[in-house]
Amino acid sequence: MHSGDAQRHNIADKLRGLPPERVAEVEDFVDFLRAREADRQLTRASTRLAEASFHTVWDNPDDADYDGL
Repeated sequence: MHSGDAQRHNIADKLRGLPPERVAEVEDFVDFLRAREADRQLTRASTRLAEASFHTVWDNPDDADYDGL
């Protein structure tokens, strides 16, 4: 069994021992983590797209003196 699979199995075992209201809390937390990861992916994608747009602004002879700082 891969380590990720083992972790999932261990988490599932632990969930089975929790009362329903605690399982709901865990589910809320998992939803939060997924949303946060989606936000981070969107931010990274937006940054990559913006880099191309800003390249002409950042890479110009007038600002070349600042490149070495």
